[in-house]
Amino acid sequence: MSIAKEKPVFTPEAYLEWEKHNEIKHEYLDGDVFAMTGAKDAHVTVALNLAALLKNHLRGGPCRVYISDMKAQVEQANAFFYPDVMVSCDERDRQTDYFKRYPTLIAEVLSESTAAFDRGRKFAFYRMLESLREYVIIDPDTLSLECFRRDGNGHWVLYPFGPGEEVDLASVGFSAPIEVFYEGVDMDTGQNR
Repeated sequence: MSIAKEKPVFTPEAYLEWEKHNEIKHEYLDGDVFAMTGAKDAHVTVALNLAALLKNHLRGGPCRVYISDMKAQVEQANAFFYPDVMVSCDERDRQTDYFKRYPTLIAEVLSESTAAFDRGRKFAFYRMLESLREYVIIDPDTLSLECFRRDGNGHWVLYPFGPGEEVDLASVGFSAPIEVFYEGVDMDTGQNR
């Protein structure tokens, strides 16, 4: 008879130390870790476009743009996630090197394997962040961007954007045609042009 090996459970501190030495990234949720898989070309291109647009827009101000190698901590959920793009304008986030606690904007580019989680449980966890003003979901295969914005009453309101529309990201004072987010992506094949 074989004995089943017990899956290790990590404290947040143990996870952060362990993750520093891993070649692949892992997200953390209440003691469990989940390996991150690679992304397809269109996914990476759209995420890079958004990060570059925001970096140029926010240059010289207090906000910083982070890409998919920076973790967002959701302390209330005992979780660490790797958003595709994240913006923090909070000075306290400059004091932590491996994760940020006070993002203003988080963006996730959908993939087949993570779309349901990004729209559901992950968004529920992100909503616990008091600093978060907007959560952006981008479909890399269609000209489709959904911006969930926290209103003055703390409710999350959906602002969908499609072809020919100007995307407004109010939390960082940025707007641009949706097409610039897809620069370099062939929308017929989902590949680079």
